[in-house]
Amino acid sequence: MTATPSKGDLRKIALDARDAMDAAARTTASEKLAARGLPFEIATGTIVSGYSPIRSELDPAPLMRALAAHGAKLALPAVPARGKSLVFRAWVPGDRLTLGPLGILEPSPAMAELVPDVMLVPLAAFDRLGHRIGYGAGHYDFTLAHLRKAKPITAIGVAFAAQEIKAVPALAHDVALNYVLTEKKAFDFRSL
Repeated sequence: MTATPSKGDLRKIALDARDAMDAAARTTASEKLAARGLPFEIATGTIVSGYSPIRSELDPAPLMRALAAHGAKLALPAVPARGKSLVFRAWVPGDRLTLGPLGILEPSPAMAELVPDVMLVPLAAFDRLGHRIGYGAGHYDFTLAHLRKAKPITAIGVAFAAQEIKAVPALAHDVALNYVLTEKKAFDFRSL
């Protein structure tokens, strides 16, 4: 009998698959995802948060620029402290970003704080039930649970198709995604 893989094992498998993609393939995938756009219409003024990609993550900037061209207001997360909800600050493509406490680029603290209507969520791995494996700190699970007390937020995982795994061992505190977008397909989990 084989042991069930841990989240750490599954994270490593998915990240290894992502890291194996060459830079040109990652850029092409980001552009394909942007060209397809979201699987639903957004109203002018909808606040969409993205993220600053780290390591070999899919870059959401092309999609965010396309959404801004259709009237979305953009935001990027800032990490205030472990165990605290992420803060989202207004961002316009071309704005200068600063290095945050985790070494991730963030908007300046002088930028307006916004509460997103749609969150583009980075991830290490995902399954076809809308579960994700992040990087282990729980920032997005905590933030989604916290912000959804005030208003509905559509959570969209953004990843390469290579990051799909058979099953994520989800726990009670894990927040499921509404959608996952890859360069190949849009997965809709709202009816699950």
